[in-house]
Amino acid sequence: MRRIITVLFLSTTLFQFACSDKVGNYITFKNPLQGESFNSGKPVKIELDIPEKTEIETISYLVDGKQFAEKPNKEFVTLDTQNLPLGYRLLTAIVKSGDKVDTITNNIILTTDKKPVKLKYTLVNTFPHDTSSYTQGLSFVDGKLLESTGRKGLSQLKYVDVRTGKAIKSAQIKPEYFGEGSVNVGNQIIVLTWQENVGLVYDANTLEEKSTFPYQASREGWGLTYDGKQLLRSDGSNKIWFMNAETFKEEGFIEVYDHKGAVERLNELEYIDGKLYANVYGANKIVIIDPKTGIVEAEVDLTKLVPKNYFKDDYEIGNNVLNGIAYDAADKRLFVTGKKWPNLFEITLSEK
Repeated sequence: MRRIITVLFLSTTLFQFACSDKVGNYITFKNPLQGESFNSGKPVKIELDIPEKTEIETISYLVDGKQFAEKPNKEFVTLDTQNLPLGYRLLTAIVKSGDKVDTITNNIILTTDKKPVKLKYTLVNTFPHDTSSYTQGLSFVDGKLLESTGRKGLSQLKYVDVRTGKAIKSAQIKPEYFGEGSVNVGNQIIVLTWQENVGLVYDANTLEEKSTFPYQASREGWGLTYDGKQLLRSDGSNKIWFMNAETFKEEGFIEVYDHKGAVERLNELEYIDGKLYANVYGANKIVIIDPKTGIVEAEVDLTKLVPKNYFKDDYEIGNNVLNGIAYDAADKRLFVTGKKWPNLFEITLSEK
């Protein structure tokens, strides 16, 4: 019995020694910690924990697959986060030592401590709006509004006269689809569906459906706009997806944050002078986002535009919210409305 115990003790000791020796040969991140958060614009110290006998040839440092530094030793490097997108960023270190190459990865989370500028609005004009329109997408095209509406069996795509609120031309979206955001690109109109995992392509002149395309990694279809190069799409989270305007393939995303954290439920979108304007579903406000980083730079509260004592039941009160942003680039006019609202408003924004 004593001999068996001795053998077991020696075996356990050798096993522990072997494991500790193996662990000691691992290269890991010393700084930052896995999943550590940093505010955008603040430098991040990056340092590896490397066994003493390791002879370093080079260490390449990458963020999201792009190299930003290289060292011939294990001295720390600094990551400039000023222009990086917010959210999860992948850090990679590639260590070359003789014939050996080690690749180590880590994640950090970039957030922001910048408070959005509180903008004020001035009401310029009030126009009628079709109260049967559960507005999901709104944009300004060739002197008229392009509007897409929701609800299965009731969804429409239509051109609308700004002054009368009446449809100039309209088309029913197939009843199996819940229509969402829309945008005109060339001779096509792209329309999202909510949970059907498919986008629709229409002829911009006839409003006839031409084709469909599938979603990829994104969750749902909410808002849609165009920056002149790519489609930008919201999915109800804090993500804005970038899509190829010709193939409709997703080519990446940004995550949207303000000083309080992730800004969820981003809805209808409009791209205006290099910035992304977004409705926040249920909040009756518009946030203005830097599309390169995801930082909310400004916001405007439009609660006072919500129709007073207009919606009667609890369902309507909770769902017929501010949603719809359209911009007339030629005459610098900004329009906003809401789901089944009786009015479309022209407003101007300012810091004072």
